[in-house]
Amino acid sequence: MRRTLRLLPLPLCIGLSLAAHGAENRPDEWRLCPIQDAVPAFSDAQQPTGSPATRIQQPTDIEGDQLSGTESNPQFQGNVALRRGDQFLGSRKLTYDSSTGKYVAEGDVRYQDSGMRMVADRAEGDQNADTHNVQNVHYQLMSRRGNGGAEHIEMHGSQGSLYGATYSTCPPEDRRWELRAQRIDVDTDAGTGVARNATLRVGRVPVLYVPWFPFPIDDRRRTGLLSPSIALSGRNGFDYRQPYYINLAPNYDATLTPRLMTSRGLQLGAQFRYLTYTGRGVFDFAFLPNDKLTDRDRQKEIDEGVPEANRRKDNRGFFRFVGNQNINSTWQARANLNWISDPRYLEDFNNNLNGLTPFSVTSDIGIYGHSRYWDAGISADHKQLADYTVNRVFLPYNRLPRAYLRWDQPLTQWFDVGVDAEAVRFQDPVKPGGSRVDLKPFVSMPLQGASWFVTPTLAWRYTGYRLDQGMAPGGGSTTPSRSMPIASVDAGLYFDRNMTWGGETFLNTLEPRLFYLRVPYRDQSGLPLFDTRPLTFSWGQLFRDNRYTGADRQTDANQLTLALTSRFIRQSDGREKLSASIGQIKYFDPSQVTVPGEQPVERGSSAWIADSTWNVNDRWTIGGSYQWDPKFRRQDLASFRTRYLIGDEGIVNLGYRYRRNLLKQVDLSFLYPLNDSWSVVGRYYYSLYRKASSNPLLDQQPKLLEGILGVQWDSCCMAVRLVGRRYIQNRQGDVNSAIQLEIEFKGLGSAGPDTESRLRRAILGYYREDLYLVPPSEVTGSGDDSNPPEITP
Repeated sequence: MRRTLRLLPLPLCIGLSLAAHGAENRPDEWRLCPIQDAVPAFSDAQQPTGSPATRIQQPTDIEGDQLSGTESNPQFQGNVALRRGDQFLGSRKLTYDSSTGKYVAEGDVRYQDSGMRMVADRAEGDQNADTHNVQNVHYQLMSRRGNGGAEHIEMHGSQGSLYGATYSTCPPEDRRWELRAQRIDVDTDAGTGVARNATLRVGRVPVLYVPWFPFPIDDRRRTGLLSPSIALSGRNGFDYRQPYYINLAPNYDATLTPRLMTSRGLQLGAQFRYLTYTGRGVFDFAFLPNDKLTDRDRQKEIDEGVPEANRRKDNRGFFRFVGNQNINSTWQARANLNWISDPRYLEDFNNNLNGLTPFSVTSDIGIYGHSRYWDAGISADHKQLADYTVNRVFLPYNRLPRAYLRWDQPLTQWFDVGVDAEAVRFQDPVKPGGSRVDLKPFVSMPLQGASWFVTPTLAWRYTGYRLDQGMAPGGGSTTPSRSMPIASVDAGLYFDRNMTWGGETFLNTLEPRLFYLRVPYRDQSGLPLFDTRPLTFSWGQLFRDNRYTGADRQTDANQLTLALTSRFIRQSDGREKLSASIGQIKYFDPSQVTVPGEQPVERGSSAWIADSTWNVNDRWTIGGSYQWDPKFRRQDLASFRTRYLIGDEGIVNLGYRYRRNLLKQVDLSFLYPLNDSWSVVGRYYYSLYRKASSNPLLDQQPKLLEGILGVQWDSCCMAVRLVGRRYIQNRQGDVNSAIQLEIEFKGLGSAGPDTESRLRRAILGYYREDLYLVPPSEVTGSGDDSNPPEITP
């Protein structure tokens, strides 16, 4: 029989109270977990309707095999089921007194909502007083992985206590780890919990005991400890970081990070973040007083002849601000401000797996606009030395300020018109500077059909200067200028045919392209060099109208580029099976414009540039680039790259790079799965280049640039990563070593440094979804990759 009553549900939040630290940037990997329920599904539970927020407006429906008692004190027996919205409560017997609000559910008590499923021996309470008591509870989370139990639960309104509580994301019969607490106090209104006498066990072994700690029980941000980071290195010694998160307001927060380095001292780091409807920003700061490394290596710096201004300071620190602010739908203000205490700061504090310390630290701030036909901005940037072996005078100029405009818009159906304009003030505290204005209006006529295109372009480039005293080359004019026309024609054809290869159908294309460039010679020896240098010769340079970066030099040219590309595109899925390109520039006249130290371009032919990629199959890819100079019969560049995918998770990358008189390197990285649980990771990055120099600091010998070797163990609910690394930490060849151990309890958190994201920087394809992306390589001054919870609007 069935009866409808206004019976309020039991407010339970067991699982949420123990799954406090499960927020991660990347979802946990549960592929090794068997598909099973710690608490089996209830066959008589209804499909959830509505949401927890609308429960109070929905009626409660109760049914059972037998109904006895009175109207005000009904008793249901046999297959009792209470349903309301997303909630279900079942038992063998349910007694409810509507006059007092008291109820008792006995025998096979079952409860389910959109967030969890639980079974208990008995539940009783007072709906009017909103008090509840549940005995011998076992639960399973529905919205996320997690299960556990409690000896009994006492709730009073939004507050309650769980006694003898447990939580784990492991299956019940394979408890790799489990969190146990003698008592957990919960406040659902505040979204907080406090665990007392809590123990983390790995298997049956207790590994961590905490007598008292607070934690959040929902997605609201809460003040408290974050996961620590532990590392060991030859430079820092035992390295322990303990972030403490402070929730200041819904739209701003802070994180304090004390860092103990036994070989160097105690550092304090801090981060402040804010978020508004029109902008956001992050402040980072770190300070280490009396760095022991400074005293330990002071004599070594003196012996090496390091200038005093470039030596380590006693007190070390850095500051960074990154933010943006929308002004309107078109304009935005952006800033990236950085400061370090001395040129060796990044070298000494950065433990990331991302290569050498940068040459300089750049700060920039500006206002930028973007629309359909134009981009514009006004900005300023400043350089700070970050390499102790370099004199400050070799730093690039500061641009204080810089304004630019790029406009390109169709004019009738035949023409495109536009302009590239820039005005810059170059400043430096130790050398003279100047101002530069660069204007380049142009008009083009893009003509095209289904299988061809021709685009003639005519431009005029004017560059004028106002130089400081002492900046004019050779004591010449302080207001030099240059102007010249630039003409080019870019044309190409597209042929295709259907063909069969290896039993599959392909679309084979043939794409010839011509690019003619004509620029008359102008003497530019009287112009300074603020930010200009020759571009590295590559495929993209075949189709540029200038072989220099910056506006201080504009090449003269009478040249024609001939290029040819062919592709084999699999018609079943549109994937390129094979692509190959080859090109060369024919110089009809020698180019007379050069920069100091550059050889002029002679009449004749450039080096041949060839590039090819072959997808042998769905797992194996091979690619290569090659440059051959027929004039000197030598190779200028050679590179080889291959990638092989192993199973569902593994990958091997092998690369070789050679550029004449510059580098010769081999790079091997891999993630090799031994079985479903064990895998080996590593990288061997080695320089084969050898160059003798009278200056020992410039002498280059074959050496290991970076070596990584690690082992990973992954189970259903737990993962362990042990990684050792030996690497060159600066351009002088100083070597550092580090050993990092991370233990991850899936769904709860991890202990140790974030080795997973660091390996991602070293092994392209460490995550399979990153196969076609460039690994992140941001260098941060703190060397700390840990992130506090995201601020959300």
